[in-house]
Amino acid sequence: MNNKRTLFKRITSTAAAAVLVAVTIAAPAQAATYHVKSTSKPLYASQSATADTSAFADQVVELVNQERAKVGLKALSVDSKLQTMAQDKAIDMFKNNYFDHTSPTYGTPFEMMKTYGISYRAAGENIAKGQASPAQVMKSWMNSSGHKANILSSNFTAIGVGYQNGVWVQDFIGK
Repeated sequence: MNNKRTLFKRITSTAAAAVLVAVTIAAPAQAATYHVKSTSKPLYASQSATADTSAFADQVVELVNQERAKVGLKALSVDSKLQTMAQDKAIDMFKNNYFDHTSPTYGTPFEMMKTYGISYRAAGENIAKGQASPAQVMKSWMNSSGHKANILSSNFTAIGVGYQNGVWVQDFIGK
């Protein structure tokens, strides 16, 4: 039985840049069925985030938790491995000039989680491109039913956020 689900929708940001919205959720057993890339360690983990990058990530986490509080959900905690993974995914998307959940370097988000040693019972990813601030990217995600579903999912307990030159990544897990 295939427990993997992917939803796609095209939206337009206020900056008039097209943003592909995609949300992928899978159970851990499903993740094991993917072909795993040969990456044995994180490619970009040794690169430190800039002050702006870290501040943007922190602001997105704060905004996510504000949205969750509005509907009575518990705040998500930042998982350090997931945070590193999300940042590396944002760097990878920027450096390799692609916009997709499947990385040419790491494969799917679930393959990437395995590479980074992240275990989960539920997982998801939101990506965006072109928004200039945490507030803009959160507005785009909250105006998309698929992204909003991830942000407001009671199945998730932890988050990691990455940002690199206009590329945004949110990874979620439920432990």
